[in-house]
This record gives sequence, structure tokens and C-alpha cells, in this order.
Amino acid sequence: MPTAFSTICFTKSVKAAQTRYGSRENNLRLEVSDDPKNQLEDFESEFIAARDSFYMATISENGWPYVQHRGGPVGFLKVLDSRTIGFADFRGNRQYLSVGNLTVNPRTSLMLMDYPNRRRLKIWGTTRIIHEPDEPDLLAQLESPNYKARVERGMIINIEAIEWNCPQHITPRYSEAEVDHVLQQLQEENTRLRAQLSKYQSSIDS
Repeated sequence: MPTAFSTICFTKSVKAAQTRYGSRENNLRLEVSDDPKNQLEDFESEFIAARDSFYMATISENGWPYVQHRGGPVGFLKVLDSRTIGFADFRGNRQYLSVGNLTVNPRTSLMLMDYPNRRRLKIWGTTRIIHEPDEPDLLAQLESPNYKARVERGMIINIEAIEWNCPQHITPRYSEAEVDHVLQQLQEENTRLRAQLSKYQSSIDS
């Protein structure tokens, strides 16, 4: 069966470009698969739950693309089921570019990055904007109670396709929390080794 990714992305112009630059034959393998790649498995769900940011692309009514960074606490992008994800939209600079774009064209694509492990997940979907007076229970599922930011609305994204990208050209980067975690492990190891050394020296002295 055709993969959802290739159905959405491999347009005639894209295939022509692949042919011109010699990659058409290699890309044929991405077009047909037993897995249509349009829903989340456990690995994707766990990957999403570990993210504290992503990039979101929308298209305006005048045809211009817009890419926005979305951030929050780890896990603020929620997996609601295998075909649906969502997040609470926190108050920002109040330009509402993505929100406005989505009201006229619900199509969006997300790029989720794991810089330390050089992984990225691409998601295509259609977005529905929700508000607390209309769907309070659904919006409550998207909130992060311990994160002190004002929630203005929610975004519910129906997944149309997913695709993992290759790790080429991803420079590993680490957050402060990730660096602190590594340093803590090193400090614990250093403490353990010092204790062993002290014990060994004591046995020699005695």
C-alpha cells in the first residue's frame, strides 16, 4: 500500500526533482509499505512524551509558510490516541500567526527534535482549535498543571502521516537539565571511586 508520507509529499514536481538529481529510484522504496505510517506506535508515543519543544508549520491565505517554535514542560505535547495529538496553546507575543493561518487552512506539519540522540520525527496533520467554554474536558487533558503559563486555547491535531528523518547534519545539543543529569552521574561515580580508593588506602596503611 502507498505510505501516507509519500502520498502527501511526493507530488509530480517533487518526483521530477528526484529524477533530475538522481534519487528517484532510492525514493521508490518509501512509497510502498505494509505500514501506511499514519499512526503512532509505542516508540513514537514515548518519543513525543519526552519532548519539551517542537516546530510547527502553517500556511497563510496568501500562500506564505510560517514556522513557529512551540515550547513547554516535557510532555506538554500529548498523545490522545494513535491518530491524535494535542497541546495547550500558551499565551505568547499575541500575534496569532499560526492560529490565524489554521482558521483558513487546518493543514500543518510538525518537526520534533531530539538533539542529543540526533533523531527527528516529522508529523503531518489537520488541526482543530478548541476553547475552554466549548470543550472544557478536552482542554483539561492538554493542560500541564505545574506549568505556570496562561492557556488561551488548545490545538487538536489529527495525524495524516509520520516519517522519521535521517540523522545527517543534526548537531548534538544538550539542555541544562540533560547536562545536569550527566554531571550528577559523573559526580556519583567520582564519589564511589573516591570511597573505594580511601578504603584501599586504609587497608594498605593497616
